[in-house]
Amino acid sequence: MNENRLIIEQLSPYDVATTVEKLIEVAIQKEWQNPAVHNLQQSLAKAGKEVRAVQVIEICKPEYSGKMLEKSDERIVSVMMPCRISVYEKEDGKTYIALLNTSAMSAGMPDTIAEPMQAASDETFEIVKAVIGIR
Repeated sequence: MNENRLIIEQLSPYDVATTVEKLIEVAIQKEWQNPAVHNLQQSLAKAGKEVRAVQVIEICKPEYSGKMLEKSDERIVSVMMPCRISVYEKEDGKTYIALLNTSAMSAGMPDTIAEPMQAASDETFEIVKAVIGIR
């Protein structure tokens, strides 16, 4: 994975539904919570818009989010919580996974934010790598 970009995109060997299922499974094994999955294709269909499959998985690990939200000034990072992983199909019919590189985004932030963001980012990358078969 190219971890220097702000948004990382990787090809999945599975379809959208299977990729979502496997990502959640691995996240839970690594003690992350899964508060929600947003099916954007379904939501847009209700508004009369037709798009290819797009699902956004929310994951959270209180060990990290708690550290970042303990102090008032650090709560600004809540705009990026919970961590999200997007799974979607492109016109080529293939499934892709995208996630924010929060490690890169934490540069210059106080250690109370940067350190848990780095750890959360590293673990989120590990979840994706486990699903797509990168070691």
